[in-house]
Amino acid sequence: MGEYLAYPAQMTQPRHGHGKALLAGLVTAAVCLALAGATATVPVPKPDTVIAGVRDLPAPPTASSWAPRPVVTDGLTAVATSGGGQFRLHTAGGDRTFLPGVNLGSTTPGHQPGELAITAEDYRDWFAAMGWLGVRVVRVYTIHPPAFYQELRDFNDDHPDRPIYLVQGVYLPDESYAAKGDLYDDGVTRAFSAELRDASAAVTGDLVRRPARGRAGGTWDADVTPWLAGWIVGVEWDPAGTAASDRKNRRQPQYAGAYFGATPDATPTERWLAARMDELAELEAGRDRGAPIAFVNWPTTDPLRHPDEPLSSEDLVGVDANHVVPTAAWPAGTFASYHAYPYYPDFQRHEPALQSYRHNGRPDPYAGYLAALKRHHGDTPVLITEFGVPSSIGSAHNAPLGRSQGDHAERDAMRIDAELLRLIRDVGLSAGFVFAWTDEWFKFTWNTVEHQDGERRQLWHDVLTNEQHFGLVALDAAGLPETGPSTVLADGDRWPVRAATAKVDEAFVTLRLRLASPRPAAVTVGLDVLPQLTGLPAPASGDTRADAALTFDLVNRTGQAYLRDELDPLPLDYVVPGTARGPAPQGWQRFQLIVNRDLTVPSTGRRLPLELLDAGVLRHGSWDPADPAADSRNLWRLDGDDLVVRVPWAFAGYADPSDHQVHLPGPVRWTDRTALNLARSPGIDLSASATGTDQPVGQVRWDRWQRVHYTSRLKQGADAFRDALVDTGR
Repeated sequence: MGEYLAYPAQMTQPRHGHGKALLAGLVTAAVCLALAGATATVPVPKPDTVIAGVRDLPAPPTASSWAPRPVVTDGLTAVATSGGGQFRLHTAGGDRTFLPGVNLGSTTPGHQPGELAITAEDYRDWFAAMGWLGVRVVRVYTIHPPAFYQELRDFNDDHPDRPIYLVQGVYLPDESYAAKGDLYDDGVTRAFSAELRDASAAVTGDLVRRPARGRAGGTWDADVTPWLAGWIVGVEWDPAGTAASDRKNRRQPQYAGAYFGATPDATPTERWLAARMDELAELEAGRDRGAPIAFVNWPTTDPLRHPDEPLSSEDLVGVDANHVVPTAAWPAGTFASYHAYPYYPDFQRHEPALQSYRHNGRPDPYAGYLAALKRHHGDTPVLITEFGVPSSIGSAHNAPLGRSQGDHAERDAMRIDAELLRLIRDVGLSAGFVFAWTDEWFKFTWNTVEHQDGERRQLWHDVLTNEQHFGLVALDAAGLPETGPSTVLADGDRWPVRAATAKVDEAFVTLRLRLASPRPAAVTVGLDVLPQLTGLPAPASGDTRADAALTFDLVNRTGQAYLRDELDPLPLDYVVPGTARGPAPQGWQRFQLIVNRDLTVPSTGRRLPLELLDAGVLRHGSWDPADPAADSRNLWRLDGDDLVVRVPWAFAGYADPSDHQVHLPGPVRWTDRTALNLARSPGIDLSASATGTDQPVGQVRWDRWQRVHYTSRLKQGADAFRDALVDTGR
């Protein structure tokens, strides 16, 4: 999960990286509760924002002031300090010991993250929306362009009692340690040290640098340090690279700096981190200020032992925040930062102690895991700096209690995020930063990455890639202005389709098929994307040219997506026995995703079967965000005599619709592997079949695109997460 800031290599293992009006009664109750404990009342004007749905939310409840009230210790001024098991943000309304926040990425649709494409207008709009939702902290992974800091300062100046605090990240510009197996490599260390210097200067408003690949450039002149709540440095540590580096550098000396040191039992990785954190503290102390400093971590490299974890790489090596300690010269302290999700790694599903841990009257392994982290770290506060579930059709992993890595409607995802935020607070941790503010089109995940052209992934939006759908704010494909709805079949006396139109956008091909009367009980829509590919007929059809097929039971409101064997992407990920695939006509496969390989629990020897998701199930109903009954995963509906279908590009076999490329998996010579081959498609030739009649419908054509268009809106159910932000941020 998290932010991939450069242009990452393809990922082969699972990673997690990473609304409408509130109900009147809930709002009234929340406002009354807030008023009861209020020490300051500040009218908050409705936000000036273009994000649909934000202005529909009522005003934030009145509460005591969150204005910074820094403390000074040994000459260092800090608005936050950490220690004794608590993280304290010092405000005019008293010390806050739980911080609800959000992670903010660094780009917009159509761009890779290293392009840092967010504008000043975007930041201004987003901060206004964050403030209205009750976000108290924004965490960024890297140095953002100067506009980020300027707009954050201006927002906080305009909202002195309701500021948004900053947790600044510093990423590793050179991640070659993973391949080299050497975190102490001179290039890796020098690049990171330089980035630490620049980050310290950027938040101060004292930096000028040229833009370079993967990093922002310009003049930073806005001082946001009055709201600087902490630092999180580094990346999610690669387990194999970290273990190799620890072996290679086992003779590296212990580290004892002026502000941070490593304990005698610290690993080489922990010593290296202590040295880098000491460098940052020295830079900050030179400016007479302090803030808690931590490093990024995730369950894959947590310091706990997980003997029930089926994948050895997920329990290969630990990195322990307890082994990197501040000295008395750094009173701001440190904390343990984790990107922790309820669906991965698998030990959450198999560890008896986690399975039996109870929260809110039921077993809850995720709560058990967070409690275990808290116990381990003792007096070091624990902050969950990434959590959440995505609102996508695709999923990458199953999880207990329905908290899987995808296959959630927007309302369900927001409800689960709200539940997790409260859970993090209830377990006694110090912060929960949801991932993420917006959907991110460039993202990839382990069970779709091999299906796509990675160079152009950011130019289209894939509903099967869960990582692209974690946002509180949906960035919806708006379509290509030059390709509006087009008639592919004029109205006439035909069977089973009288007329048809199609609209192409960056996420779907949306079809409106006017059905003949009397309406057939079932229809198969065929999509021919490669004219040279033919074979056995599509399901419930005699059409031998279709390469993808969507079957609809119009009576029972069910449906299924299929692909020809030749286009089926699943062999790109794993060799799946045919017996595991489920029923399909000969020569065809259901559109499925693998969500777990077959594994063995090492502590018991129990064999676990592979797990598949039938992502090609075609849900019926509304997907209109303005419809309270809508499900964002719905793909078809009946509108009078019209069958309206939105077809995800992956269902039609596309690896890159912006360049007309279809995925055509094929064998790699001299191996048993399957690799992605690309074939250029002229477009889609539509057909329809019903009761033994196969009908050509028409052609869908579009121009190659290089830029995208999108709109912004709060996701359905965001009011539930807003309630949780308000509740935990009192």
